[in-house]
Amino acid sequence: MLSEKSAATVRATLPAVGGAISEISGLFYDRLFAAHPELLRDLFNRGNQAAGTQREALAGAIAHFATVLVEHPGQRPDAMLSRIAHKHASLGISPGQYHIVQKHLFAAIAEVLGDAVTEEVAAAWDEVYWLMANALIAIEQRLYAERDVLTGDAWRPWEVAGKVRETEDVVSFRLRPADGLPLPDFGPGQYVSVRVELPDGARQIRQYSLSGAPGDTTRQITVKRERGLAGDPDGEVSAHLHDHVGEGARVELSAPYGDIVLADDGGPLLLASAGIGCTPMLAMLHRLAGDGYAAPVTVVHGDRAPEHHAHAADHRALAEKLPGGSTHFWYEEPGTGAAPDDRAGRVDLSDVDLPDGLRAYLCGPLPFMRAVRTQLLERGVPASAVHYEVFGPDLWLARD
Repeated sequence: MLSEKSAATVRATLPAVGGAISEISGLFYDRLFAAHPELLRDLFNRGNQAAGTQREALAGAIAHFATVLVEHPGQRPDAMLSRIAHKHASLGISPGQYHIVQKHLFAAIAEVLGDAVTEEVAAAWDEVYWLMANALIAIEQRLYAERDVLTGDAWRPWEVAGKVRETEDVVSFRLRPADGLPLPDFGPGQYVSVRVELPDGARQIRQYSLSGAPGDTTRQITVKRERGLAGDPDGEVSAHLHDHVGEGARVELSAPYGDIVLADDGGPLLLASAGIGCTPMLAMLHRLAGDGYAAPVTVVHGDRAPEHHAHAADHRALAEKLPGGSTHFWYEEPGTGAAPDDRAGRVDLSDVDLPDGLRAYLCGPLPFMRAVRTQLLERGVPASAVHYEVFGPDLWLARD
């Protein structure tokens, strides 16, 4: 809990800090990378930094956390903290790095707000920061311990056992440990971080959902080549994996993380995805098919065209193995590759049967997930039953 004195100060200054938080976070990252260029080279996603999405996510998370502290004393946004902690653990974040962040964040706050940052204001916001930081550190330490990973020691060497082209822009990699140690278990819906060394010497990291069956003797990730839009550069890690990493090559992987994991409660399910968001759904379907899941499972997917739908055959076949499985695929450009029961356009649940007690899992672009979530809420599905996974910085979690 925030102390009574600090709560009053934060409540009074929240409008000013909240109004300037985007400027503060931008200046923070500029200061951080000027002092520690190795963090941009080897830890932070350079593409997200260039696009500004990481900065927006940080701003939203801090503002949301502070708002919860003053508006709901005694509570904390556990869903947001869990999401961030899993991502941090997959990157190997250590407690000492929070002190580095604090130094440059508070320098940015002081520069942006100037004389408004009195000693009392600085102390109150420092309390906010360390409440959030210590909560994250505690969760991350638990995650490391559960996976028998030393704090900050995220990486194991893995070898590419197979590389399969799924579509023009999507490739799957079958991976096995190169150190001879057992494969770590994972929950359907989880991801791993992949670290590669790029031509300029940077060791960049990206997260990819595990798309294979949890019980397989190898692990599978499916990587879409990220094409830059509106003049932005192409994704450098996805391009490197597509063009330079083949069978027999080695990459570094983290243990599996992610808090969106299929719950085996025996009730009806909706697995809704768009584009490359189908990957965690495939792992879920593998688990459900292997278990002979008997309850209704409604599989929904939207894509640009059938030829762009990665793992389309597996997506349909796994659903058809389920006694209560049904598929509903939409394509904006159906062409000649669509099946007779596929639909044209974007995902529309208006005539899709949604059983009572449904639990929904969503993955795909934010506009898609917002649209599907809205449709579900309008159909009476409670918000607590709708779970989502985001690729990249979660620009939704602070507003969910």
